[in-house]
Formats: sequence, structure tokens, C-alpha cells
Amino acid sequence: MTDDTLVLVVEDNEVDREAVARALSRSHPELTLEFVPDGDAAVTRLHDPSRPRPGLLLLDLNMPGTDGHRVLSDLRADGAFDDTTIIVFTSSTTTEDIDRCYAAGADSYVYKPVNFALFRTVLQGAVDYWLENRASG
Repeated sequence: MTDDTLVLVVEDNEVDREAVARALSRSHPELTLEFVPDGDAAVTRLHDPSRPRPGLLLLDLNMPGTDGHRVLSDLRADGAFDDTTIIVFTSSTTTEDIDRCYAAGADSYVYKPVNFALFRTVLQGAVDYWLENRASG
């Protein structure tokens, strides 16, 4: 079962987790945010049959253990996650990472700005886009 109000944030950086929480609690208070610190925890959480699947996954790429690339590839290979939107939200701007993520099935690739006001605006825009497409789809 997918919960379209649940956003799973896969982020190893505490400062970025706090920034996501602050930004989305202001712009989208109707959403439930759940945080996991790395790819291994994300895989465990997402495959827990007693928990709802998130409608949106915000996925960092560069993490210890299982990185975001592996999580993305594994989820897209598993048909159970076809209805989960995956937005790669990362500090990487390399063409190689962008191309690799889209080839693996990312729905969107968003660069994490360092400036909080811009960070909030970019994140809000990505979530707004997901909400609009979810409502029309």
C-alpha cells in the first residue's frame, strides 16, 4: 500500500535532514516526513511489509554503505515500487550522475543549493510538481 502523503527522505547529512524538515514543514505541512540516514536503512524500511510505501522518495546519492545509485537501481528493478516517485536530491552536478540517474529510472534530478532560501525554493518546487502530477495521474 502506498501512502501519497508520506515522503521518505534518504539523507546521511544531519544538516541537510534538518533543512528538508524545516523547508517542507513550512511549505507542505500536510505531508508526513520520515528520515533514514543511508541506503541500507532505506532498503530495509522500504521492504518492510508492515509499513506503508511512501508516495515520494527524496534520495541523496553520496552516502556510506549502499549509495543512492544502488538504491535507485534496485527499486526500479522491483515492480512493487513503480508507483513511488523518486527524486534524486543531491549536491552532485556531474553530467555522469545526472545521466546515470535518469537511465536508472529517476523521476527527477534536483541539485541541493547551499543557500537555505534557494534550497527551500528548489525543494518546494520539486514537491509541488510531484503533488500536481500525483493529483492528475
